[in-house]
Amino acid sequence: MRESATDAAHARVCRLSIVRGLLMMLAICSASAAGGAPRQVIIDTDPGTDDAIAIMLALNSPELAVRAFTVVAGNVPAAQGLDNALHLVSLARRCDLPVAIGAQRPLAGMLTTAELYHGKNGLGDVQLPPATCAADKRWAPDLIDDLVHAAPHEITLVTLGPLTNIALALSKDPSIVPLVKEVIMMGGSVSGGNASPAAEFNVYVDPEAAKIVFEAGWPLTMVGLDMGDKVLLTRSHLAVLANEHSPMAQLVSGIGAFLLERAERAGRSGAGMYDPVAIGVAIDRTLVQVTPMHIDVETTGRVTRGETVANRSGRVSRHELRTFPEGDRYVATGADRVAPNADVATMVDAERFVQLLLSRIKGK
Repeated sequence: MRESATDAAHARVCRLSIVRGLLMMLAICSASAAGGAPRQVIIDTDPGTDDAIAIMLALNSPELAVRAFTVVAGNVPAAQGLDNALHLVSLARRCDLPVAIGAQRPLAGMLTTAELYHGKNGLGDVQLPPATCAADKRWAPDLIDDLVHAAPHEITLVTLGPLTNIALALSKDPSIVPLVKEVIMMGGSVSGGNASPAAEFNVYVDPEAAKIVFEAGWPLTMVGLDMGDKVLLTRSHLAVLANEHSPMAQLVSGIGAFLLERAERAGRSGAGMYDPVAIGVAIDRTLVQVTPMHIDVETTGRVTRGETVANRSGRVSRHELRTFPEGDRYVATGADRVAPNADVATMVDAERFVQLLLSRIKGK
């Protein structure tokens, strides 16, 4: 029986996915020979514009072995995010990677999305070819738990969106905490926010989830809004991709142009590469300098909900309630040490990161 045109097309896609996977394995083996095994990562994402660039960077970096993509509601609703993720892995010809949908709303309150800043489809209104990859049927938090248990002490969770999926995975199975190698999160800020004057968007969307993640007790690196504000994709950077015709380069070029137009209308010289920098830290830790801090997440403040409050001193004042003739009052009696719960990125080598990004997207 002759195969139909559709069957032939699917067969070609499968063959391309297999070839792509083999090429990536060869790259991983080369990276292992050069300097150790690649870092195994699960990327939890709410695929918007900079998420898409971050995903392309991850899939083109032999230092990383991506094990799965898990999708959370954030920049766009979860269903749109899943659709975007499937389009992205299809474009990269990586149908071998599981892509699973997770939380469709935060742990408490209503969902806030950001299509205004990411385009109607979340990808800067760049239109991609039809997706050829299918979604994994597992729920994202379950997939996270399964993969962590299958590779204890080897998985790094890289979070590019609200932390709802991670909090749900933790709540369902707290035993993953000592089994996770590290959490690298794009989120939070120690110098003001973008979703509100106090809060960065990813934490603002689900501060209850962020609080759970910060208090879990695992190694955590916070790559906050402050870092993305310092890493700008400019017109001169984008020109480097002008003559590149690969689908990935065209995607990054199109999204970059969308982001630059928005940035320039706001009076900025370039577009912040927030999520890509978190991937950059997973690739090369020396791109940032970090300071250990204790981070508390504000969940109740009327104007500060979602703020990541940094304790830079490592101390908290101790007060005692005492009685005096003029009335009771609290009296400072000393200070207690508070242990850091995060390595907070405070400096970034911006130009070195952008050159890394461009070289990986070009495939050179």
